[in-house]
Amino acid sequence: MRYNKIMGIARDIELLYEVSAFRNVERVWKQFLGTEVANNAEHTFRVIWIALTLGKYEGKVNLEKIIKMALIHDFEESRCGDVHYLSRQYTKRDKKMAIEDIFEGTILHDEFIKIFDEYEKRKTKESKIVKDADNLDVQIELSEIANKGNKLSATWKKHRDKYVYPKLFTKSARKFWQAFYKSNPHDWHLKSPRNRFNAGDWKR
Repeated sequence: MRYNKIMGIARDIELLYEVSAFRNVERVWKQFLGTEVANNAEHTFRVIWIALTLGKYEGKVNLEKIIKMALIHDFEESRCGDVHYLSRQYTKRDKKMAIEDIFEGTILHDEFIKIFDEYEKRKTKESKIVKDADNLDVQIELSEIANKGNKLSATWKKHRDKYVYPKLFTKSARKFWQAFYKSNPHDWHLKSPRNRFNAGDWKR
């Protein structure tokens, strides 16, 4: 269904409430890690930033489309939920139906259904960048979790290097993937030239 002029703004408001509720959808690999992981809204937020960064590195891409595509890349999970590498083997989800129902009757329907379809096909440079960003976000979070002492993330490293890394589309994503292994999640504040012990009252 396209934009419903009869319902008008009411359906758009319903969509905005569903966007708000998206933060309550958990990513299910928490089951294995036994620790807190980013919810779907938090994951989406970082994917946007990663995708924009990759887009700048790759060049000659539509950054506005990348933002919109990153916004919607997992949004069907608002209706059909997340699956991990085990539950995926037992679960059939109708992602197309879910995303159609989410946007049915809203002013954003036509544009975002088209963007979602483009993302799912992985043919355009923008769609490949967003998928790479989706995978890189997991790398960042596993790095953060490992820094807290969780050993399972290290166990997953060999599997992700074997099965996920070869599927990355862009050179930039592959560079970031390797760089994350050498990174420290706390460098942004520990090495800041303006923190308290580098520029403040703790400086010696």
